[in-house]
Amino acid sequence: MESAPGHTPLIHGLPDEIALICLARVPRRFHNVLRCVSKRWRELLCSEEWRTCRKRNNLDESWIYVICRESGIKCYVLAPDPSSRSLRVMHIIEPPCSARQGVTIEALDKRLFFLGGCSWLNEPTDEVYCYDASSNCWSTAAPMPTPRCYFVSASLTEKLYITGGLGLTDKSPNSWDIYDSATDSWCAHKNPMLTPDIVKFVALDEELVTIHQAAWNRMYFAGIYDPLDRTWRGTENEIARCFSSPTVVVDETLYMLEQKLGTTLMMWQKDTKEWVMLGRLSDKVTRPPCQLVAIGRKIYVIGRGLSVVTIDMDTAARVDGFVVTSSTGPLVEQDLSPERSRVITI
Repeated sequence: MESAPGHTPLIHGLPDEIALICLARVPRRFHNVLRCVSKRWRELLCSEEWRTCRKRNNLDESWIYVICRESGIKCYVLAPDPSSRSLRVMHIIEPPCSARQGVTIEALDKRLFFLGGCSWLNEPTDEVYCYDASSNCWSTAAPMPTPRCYFVSASLTEKLYITGGLGLTDKSPNSWDIYDSATDSWCAHKNPMLTPDIVKFVALDEELVTIHQAAWNRMYFAGIYDPLDRTWRGTENEIARCFSSPTVVVDETLYMLEQKLGTTLMMWQKDTKEWVMLGRLSDKVTRPPCQLVAIGRKIYVIGRGLSVVTIDMDTAARVDGFVVTSSTGPLVEQDLSPERSRVITI
Protein backbone atom coordinates (compact mmCIF):
# COMPACT_ATOMS: atom_id res chain seq x y z
CA MET A 1 0.00 0.00 0.00
CA GLU A 2 1.51 3.30 -1.07
CA SER A 3 1.23 6.27 1.25
CA ALA A 4 -0.13 9.60 0.08
CA PRO A 5 2.49 12.24 -0.81
CA GLY A 6 3.87 13.89 2.31
CA HIS A 7 2.32 11.25 4.59
CA THR A 8 4.58 9.82 7.29
CA PRO A 9 3.47 6.29 8.23
CA LEU A 10 3.29 5.31 11.88
CA ILE A 11 5.48 2.28 11.19
CA HIS A 12 7.43 2.08 7.94
CA GLY A 13 6.07 -0.63 5.66
CA LEU A 14 2.73 -1.01 7.45
CA PRO A 15 -0.65 0.62 6.79
CA ASP A 16 -1.59 2.97 9.61
CA GLU A 17 -4.59 0.81 10.50
CA ILE A 18 -2.33 -2.17 11.22
CA ALA A 19 0.31 -0.05 12.91
CA LEU A 20 -2.32 1.40 15.25
CA ILE A 21 -3.42 -2.05 16.36
CA CYS A 22 0.20 -3.05 16.98
CA LEU A 23 1.02 0.06 19.01
CA ALA A 24 -2.23 -0.17 20.98
CA ARG A 25 -1.02 -3.47 22.43
CA VAL A 26 1.88 -1.78 24.20
CA PRO A 27 1.15 -1.69 27.97
CA ARG A 28 0.30 1.70 29.40
CA ARG A 29 3.42 1.86 31.58
CA PHE A 30 5.47 2.25 28.39
CA HIS A 31 3.37 5.03 26.85
CA ASN A 32 5.77 7.73 28.04
CA VAL A 33 8.45 6.03 25.96
CA LEU A 34 6.20 5.82 22.90
CA ARG A 35 5.52 9.56 23.07
CA CYS A 36 9.26 10.24 22.73
CA VAL A 37 9.66 8.31 19.47
CA SER A 38 8.21 10.91 17.10
CA LYS A 39 5.77 13.77 16.83
CA ARG A 40 3.36 11.51 14.95
CA TRP A 41 3.36 8.94 17.74
CA ARG A 42 2.95 11.65 20.38
CA GLU A 43 -0.09 13.04 18.56
CA LEU A 44 -1.52 9.53 18.20
CA LEU A 45 -1.29 8.76 21.93
CA CYS A 46 -3.12 11.99 22.72
CA SER A 47 -5.94 11.31 20.25
CA GLU A 48 -9.39 9.89 20.79
CA GLU A 49 -8.62 7.35 18.05
CA TRP A 50 -5.97 5.81 20.30
CA ARG A 51 -8.30 5.44 23.29
CA THR A 52 -11.09 4.08 21.10
CA CYS A 53 -8.81 1.46 19.56
CA ARG A 54 -7.56 0.27 22.95
CA LYS A 55 -11.08 0.12 24.35
CA ARG A 56 -12.49 -1.67 21.31
CA ASN A 57 -9.83 -4.38 21.60
CA ASN A 58 -10.13 -4.66 25.41
CA LEU A 59 -6.63 -3.25 25.83
CA ASP A 60 -7.50 -0.18 27.93
CA GLU A 61 -6.00 0.03 31.42
CA SER A 62 -7.28 1.84 34.50
CA TRP A 63 -4.91 3.66 36.84
CA ILE A 64 -5.79 5.11 40.23
CA TYR A 65 -4.84 8.66 41.18
CA VAL A 66 -4.60 9.10 44.95
CA ILE A 67 -4.36 12.61 46.37
CA CYS A 68 -2.30 12.94 49.55
CA ARG A 69 -0.93 15.94 51.42
CA GLU A 70 2.79 15.74 52.04
CA SER A 71 4.29 19.23 52.43
CA GLY A 72 1.70 20.16 49.82
CA ILE A 73 -0.53 18.17 47.48
CA LYS A 74 0.96 15.15 45.75
CA CYS A 75 -0.81 12.69 43.48
CA TYR A 76 0.33 9.07 43.63
CA VAL A 77 -0.43 7.10 40.47
CA LEU A 78 -1.19 3.44 41.18
CA ALA A 79 -1.68 0.64 38.67
CA PRO A 80 -2.85 -2.95 39.13
CA ASP A 81 0.09 -5.37 39.20
CA PRO A 82 -0.95 -8.79 37.85
CA SER A 83 2.05 -10.50 39.47
CA SER A 84 1.12 -9.42 43.00
CA ARG A 85 -2.63 -9.06 42.37
CA SER A 86 -2.53 -5.65 44.00
CA LEU A 87 -1.36 -2.12 43.16
CA ARG A 88 2.04 -0.57 42.69
CA VAL A 89 3.17 3.04 42.50
CA MET A 90 3.92 4.04 38.89
CA HIS A 91 4.97 7.64 39.49
CA ILE A 92 4.12 10.76 41.48
CA ILE A 93 2.78 14.00 40.01
CA GLU A 94 2.69 17.37 41.71
CA PRO A 95 0.05 19.91 40.62
CA PRO A 96 0.81 23.62 40.13
CA CYS A 97 -1.57 24.34 43.04
CA SER A 98 0.19 21.97 45.45
CA ALA A 99 0.55 24.60 48.18
CA ARG A 100 -3.18 25.36 48.45
CA GLN A 101 -5.73 24.22 50.98
CA GLY A 102 -9.33 23.26 50.19
CA VAL A 103 -8.63 22.11 46.62
CA THR A 104 -11.24 19.83 45.04
CA ILE A 105 -10.24 17.08 42.60
CA GLU A 106 -12.41 15.42 39.96
CA ALA A 107 -11.79 13.22 36.90
CA LEU A 108 -13.42 13.55 33.49
CA ASP A 109 -12.55 11.21 30.66
CA LYS A 110 -8.73 11.14 30.55
CA ARG A 111 -8.19 14.34 32.55
CA LEU A 112 -7.80 15.14 36.22
CA PHE A 113 -9.06 18.55 37.38
CA PHE A 114 -7.76 20.50 40.39
CA LEU A 115 -10.28 23.20 41.24
CA GLY A 116 -10.20 26.25 43.48
CA GLY A 117 -8.57 26.29 46.88
CA CYS A 118 -6.88 28.95 48.95
CA SER A 119 -3.77 29.61 51.01
CA TRP A 120 -3.59 30.80 54.58
CA LEU A 121 -3.09 34.39 53.44
CA ASN A 122 -5.04 34.62 50.17
CA GLU A 123 -8.71 34.61 49.27
CA PRO A 124 -10.33 31.62 47.50
CA THR A 125 -9.39 31.33 43.85
CA ASP A 126 -11.32 30.49 40.70
CA GLU A 127 -8.35 28.82 38.99
CA VAL A 128 -8.67 25.34 37.48
CA TYR A 129 -5.69 23.18 36.53
CA CYS A 130 -6.02 20.14 34.30
CA TYR A 131 -3.72 17.12 34.05
CA ASP A 132 -4.02 15.13 30.81
CA ALA A 133 -3.06 11.53 31.55
CA SER A 134 -2.59 10.68 27.86
CA SER A 135 -0.01 13.42 27.26
CA ASN A 136 1.34 13.66 30.82
CA CYS A 137 0.98 17.45 30.59
CA TRP A 138 -0.59 20.22 32.67
CA SER A 139 -2.76 23.04 31.35
CA THR A 140 -5.23 25.59 32.66
CA ALA A 141 -8.96 25.19 32.09
CA ALA A 142 -11.63 27.89 32.08
CA PRO A 143 -11.83 29.53 35.53
CA MET A 144 -14.83 28.89 37.76
CA PRO A 145 -17.54 31.58 37.78
CA THR A 146 -17.27 31.75 41.58
CA PRO A 147 -14.01 31.51 43.58
CA ARG A 148 -14.34 28.65 46.09
CA CYS A 149 -12.45 26.47 48.53
CA TYR A 150 -13.55 23.45 50.58
CA PHE A 151 -16.56 22.93 48.32
CA VAL A 152 -18.64 19.98 47.11
CA SER A 153 -18.10 18.50 43.66
CA ALA A 154 -19.04 15.57 41.42
CA SER A 155 -18.53 14.44 37.83
CA LEU A 156 -21.38 13.12 35.72
CA THR A 157 -21.87 12.65 31.96
CA GLU A 158 -18.79 14.66 30.92
CA LYS A 159 -19.66 17.55 33.23
CA LEU A 160 -18.43 18.81 36.59
CA TYR A 161 -20.88 20.05 39.23
CA ILE A 162 -19.76 22.21 42.15
CA THR A 163 -21.52 24.16 44.88
CA GLY A 164 -21.02 25.55 48.38
CA GLY A 165 -17.65 26.20 49.95
CA LEU A 166 -15.95 28.90 51.99
CA GLY A 167 -15.11 32.48 51.14
CA LEU A 168 -18.25 33.06 49.10
CA THR A 169 -20.19 36.27 48.58
CA ASP A 170 -23.78 36.82 49.69
CA LYS A 171 -25.07 35.69 46.29
CA SER A 172 -22.87 32.69 45.68
CA PRO A 173 -23.85 30.15 48.41
CA ASN A 174 -27.02 29.24 46.49
CA SER A 175 -25.28 29.04 43.12
CA TRP A 176 -24.30 25.97 41.17
CA ASP A 177 -21.42 26.02 38.68
CA ILE A 178 -21.41 23.42 35.89
CA TYR A 179 -18.37 22.76 33.71
CA ASP A 180 -18.75 21.33 30.19
CA SER A 181 -15.57 19.56 29.11
CA ALA A 182 -16.58 19.61 25.44
CA THR A 183 -16.57 23.41 25.28
CA ASP A 184 -14.24 24.18 28.20
CA SER A 185 -16.83 26.53 29.63
CA TRP A 186 -18.83 27.06 32.81
CA CYS A 187 -22.41 28.05 33.41
CA ALA A 188 -23.88 29.18 36.71
CA HIS A 189 -27.47 28.97 37.84
CA LYS A 190 -29.40 29.30 41.06
CA ASN A 191 -29.56 26.38 43.42
CA PRO A 192 -32.88 24.58 42.66
CA MET A 193 -33.04 23.06 46.13
CA LEU A 194 -34.75 24.18 49.28
CA THR A 195 -31.47 24.40 51.21
CA PRO A 196 -27.89 25.19 50.22
CA ASP A 197 -26.42 23.03 53.00
CA ILE A 198 -25.01 20.31 50.75
CA VAL A 199 -22.20 18.24 52.28
CA LYS A 200 -21.83 15.56 49.60
CA PHE A 201 -22.64 14.62 46.00
CA VAL A 202 -23.06 11.01 44.83
CA ALA A 203 -23.35 10.30 41.09
CA LEU A 204 -25.79 7.41 40.70
CA ASP A 205 -28.07 6.30 37.85
CA GLU A 206 -27.19 9.39 35.74
CA GLU A 207 -28.44 11.64 38.54
CA LEU A 208 -26.85 13.36 41.51
CA VAL A 209 -27.81 12.29 45.00
CA THR A 210 -27.40 15.32 47.24
CA ILE A 211 -26.68 14.87 50.95
CA HIS A 212 -27.69 17.83 53.16
CA GLN A 213 -27.19 18.79 56.78
CA ALA A 214 -30.10 20.69 58.27
CA ALA A 215 -28.93 23.82 60.07
CA TRP A 216 -31.71 23.76 62.65
CA ASN A 217 -31.26 20.20 64.03
CA ARG A 218 -27.93 19.03 62.50
CA MET A 219 -29.72 16.02 60.97
CA TYR A 220 -28.90 14.71 57.51
CA PHE A 221 -31.34 14.27 54.64
CA ALA A 222 -31.12 13.53 50.93
CA GLY A 223 -32.45 14.60 47.56
CA ILE A 224 -31.96 13.82 43.87
CA TYR A 225 -30.92 16.33 41.23
CA ASP A 226 -31.82 15.60 37.59
CA PRO A 227 -29.16 17.23 35.35
CA LEU A 228 -31.36 17.07 32.24
CA ASP A 229 -34.08 19.44 33.43
CA ARG A 230 -32.12 20.87 36.41
CA THR A 231 -34.77 19.96 38.96
CA TRP A 232 -34.50 18.60 42.48
CA ARG A 233 -36.79 16.28 44.41
CA GLY A 234 -36.65 14.77 47.85
CA THR A 235 -35.80 11.11 48.39
CA GLU A 236 -35.40 8.58 51.18
CA ASN A 237 -33.20 10.00 53.91
CA GLU A 238 -31.67 6.62 54.77
CA ILE A 239 -29.19 7.02 51.92
CA ALA A 240 -27.82 10.09 53.72
CA ARG A 241 -26.01 7.76 56.14
CA CYS A 242 -23.08 7.97 53.74
CA PHE A 243 -22.58 11.70 54.45
CA SER A 244 -19.09 11.19 55.94
CA SER A 245 -18.16 7.80 54.48
CA PRO A 246 -16.32 7.07 51.23
CA THR A 247 -18.57 5.65 48.53
CA VAL A 248 -18.11 3.98 45.15
CA VAL A 249 -20.47 2.76 42.42
CA VAL A 250 -19.99 -0.68 40.87
CA ASP A 251 -22.38 -1.73 38.10
CA GLU A 252 -24.92 0.92 39.15
CA THR A 253 -24.86 -0.28 42.76
CA LEU A 254 -23.71 2.09 45.50
CA TYR A 255 -21.31 0.87 48.19
CA MET A 256 -20.22 2.64 51.36
CA LEU A 257 -17.31 2.02 53.71
CA GLU A 258 -18.25 2.73 57.33
CA GLN A 259 -15.22 3.44 59.52
CA LYS A 260 -16.76 4.23 62.91
CA LEU A 261 -16.56 0.93 64.79
CA GLY A 262 -14.14 -1.05 62.70
CA THR A 263 -14.40 -1.09 58.90
CA THR A 264 -17.63 -2.36 57.32
CA LEU A 265 -18.65 -2.54 53.66
CA MET A 266 -22.30 -1.59 53.12
CA MET A 267 -24.47 -1.82 50.00
CA TRP A 268 -27.46 0.37 49.10
CA GLN A 269 -30.58 -1.66 48.29
CA LYS A 270 -32.65 0.22 45.71
CA ASP A 271 -35.79 -1.86 46.18
CA THR A 272 -35.98 -1.67 49.97
CA LYS A 273 -34.29 1.77 50.22
CA GLU A 274 -31.90 0.73 52.96
CA TRP A 275 -28.25 -0.02 53.62
CA VAL A 276 -27.33 -3.68 54.13
CA MET A 277 -24.04 -4.98 55.47
CA LEU A 278 -21.97 -7.09 53.09
CA GLY A 279 -19.37 -7.79 55.73
CA ARG A 280 -16.62 -6.43 57.92
CA LEU A 281 -13.00 -5.97 56.90
CA SER A 282 -10.22 -7.13 59.20
CA ASP A 283 -8.73 -4.38 61.35
CA LYS A 284 -5.33 -5.97 60.72
CA VAL A 285 -5.33 -5.02 57.03
CA THR A 286 -7.28 -1.74 56.83
CA ARG A 287 -5.66 1.48 57.97
CA PRO A 288 -8.37 4.18 58.23
CA PRO A 289 -9.12 6.79 57.12
CA CYS A 290 -9.64 5.03 53.79
CA GLN A 291 -10.80 5.90 50.30
CA LEU A 292 -12.73 3.70 47.85
CA VAL A 293 -12.25 3.27 44.10
CA ALA A 294 -13.41 0.58 41.69
CA ILE A 295 -11.92 -0.92 38.56
CA GLY A 296 -14.37 -3.25 36.91
CA ARG A 297 -15.81 -5.50 39.58
CA LYS A 298 -12.96 -4.94 42.03
CA ILE A 299 -13.16 -2.45 44.89
CA TYR A 300 -9.89 -1.09 46.24
CA VAL A 301 -9.78 0.18 49.83
CA ILE A 302 -6.81 2.56 50.06
CA GLY A 303 -5.71 3.46 53.57
CA ARG A 304 -2.87 5.27 55.33
CA GLY A 305 0.55 4.78 53.80
CA LEU A 306 -1.25 3.71 50.62
CA SER A 307 -2.07 0.30 52.05
CA VAL A 308 -4.44 -1.56 49.73
CA VAL A 309 -7.24 -4.03 50.40
CA THR A 310 -8.79 -5.58 47.28
CA ILE A 311 -12.35 -6.90 47.23
CA ASP A 312 -13.32 -8.94 44.17
CA MET A 313 -17.10 -8.62 44.06
CA ASP A 314 -17.39 -11.80 41.94
CA THR A 315 -15.46 -14.05 44.29
CA ALA A 316 -15.70 -12.32 47.68
CA ALA A 317 -17.21 -14.52 50.36
CA ARG A 318 -18.11 -13.95 53.99
CA VAL A 319 -16.66 -15.97 56.84
CA ASP A 320 -18.19 -15.25 60.24
CA GLY A 321 -19.31 -11.85 58.99
CA PHE A 322 -15.92 -10.89 57.52
CA VAL A 323 -15.37 -10.27 53.79
CA VAL A 324 -12.58 -12.38 52.30
CA THR A 325 -10.07 -10.01 50.70
CA SER A 326 -6.49 -9.75 49.52
CA SER A 327 -4.22 -7.04 50.85
CA THR A 328 -0.76 -5.50 50.66
CA GLY A 329 1.10 -3.41 53.19
CA PRO A 330 1.84 0.31 52.77
CA LEU A 331 3.28 1.21 49.37
CA VAL A 332 5.15 4.24 50.75
CA GLU A 333 7.18 4.76 53.91
CA GLN A 334 5.34 7.93 54.93
CA ASP A 335 2.13 7.46 56.92
CA LEU A 336 0.07 9.48 54.44
CA SER A 337 -3.73 9.66 54.57
CA PRO A 338 -5.48 9.58 51.18
CA GLU A 339 -7.75 12.60 50.74
CA ARG A 340 -9.41 11.61 47.48
CA SER A 341 -9.03 8.92 44.81
CA ARG A 342 -10.07 8.88 41.16
CA VAL A 343 -9.68 6.46 38.22
CA ILE A 344 -8.63 7.29 34.63
CA THR A 345 -8.83 4.64 31.92
CA ILE A 346 -6.74 4.73 28.73
